[in-house]
Amino acid sequence: MFFSIIIPLYNRPNEIHELLLSLVQQNYTDFEVIIVEDGSRIKAEDIVNAFVDRLQVRYFVKQNEGQGFARNYGFEQAKGDFFIVLDSDVIVPADYLTNVRNGLQQHKWDAFGGPDSAHNSFTTLQKAISYSMTSPLTTGGIRGNKKHVGVFHPRSFNMGISRKVWQTTNGFKLSRRSEDIEFSIRMIASGFRVGLIPEAFVYHKRRSTLSQFFSQTYQFGKGRIDIYQLYPKELKWVHALPAIFLIGLGIVGMLTIFNLLTYGGVYFFVALANVAYFILAVYTTALFADALRTTKNIGVSLKAVAAGYVQLIAYGAGFIQQYMDKIWFKK
Repeated sequence: MFFSIIIPLYNRPNEIHELLLSLVQQNYTDFEVIIVEDGSRIKAEDIVNAFVDRLQVRYFVKQNEGQGFARNYGFEQAKGDFFIVLDSDVIVPADYLTNVRNGLQQHKWDAFGGPDSAHNSFTTLQKAISYSMTSPLTTGGIRGNKKHVGVFHPRSFNMGISRKVWQTTNGFKLSRRSEDIEFSIRMIASGFRVGLIPEAFVYHKRRSTLSQFFSQTYQFGKGRIDIYQLYPKELKWVHALPAIFLIGLGIVGMLTIFNLLTYGGVYFFVALANVAYFILAVYTTALFADALRTTKNIGVSLKAVAAGYVQLIAYGAGFIQQYMDKIWFKK
């Protein structure tokens, strides 16, 4: 089986260098790499050219249209039997392609998704964000992992499709934001076999600061409403939990302010605030304990609590904002 690895790139030359280094170390070597520079100001051509003697790599430049359409451009250039899509901020283990091939042969998937993990070289914050993005205590259970909510939808940081899937679906319909979920829904609706290959994981850096993580997750929340507009049945009650969490935090904040301004407050509101504080304390403790159990690192676990709150707040804010704009006000 010959793989074509498609990597869209936008102003991230350092990331692609690390990814290409990891691809050089693959123990399955029947593959090509296609880099699609999507209108970047900071190009990676020199970095890519440094690998031409070690990889079957081709480099293309196009105008900026978004990662979805950049991947479609890569599909058009691909020679493989199976196309693998990776984000530029991942590192792949040496046995990644071997695990992909074995999983495809075992399950006969037409398309697959793989999970992600944190590499030892990541910063404590990157490891904390990685935990938060995969934990069932945040939105990890929503995003589609082994214990996912509903039908499994591969995500574009680590997914693959057969050539037949590409020819039938014409690839990504959306250029940005939830383009992978929309694509997965169409693949499944077309009758293709789509599944998870747990062993085909990648190390995913995601974001390096909480502000970047907030912006990214905010877009995820907005994207969920975008998907709802296209496929109403795909919106589940669980997708609204981060929005409910955010509203709950707002109510707790207002109760706290009211109680302080009224010098002790009304008994009912004081009691209600105390119950809310207790629930938040239990949740925070559970988040820390689970992060510690998973990462075995106190520093990572403390930052995982912060990352978890940022993720829920940002996702909920994006969800509410897009729901109000698109559903209530029909902008």
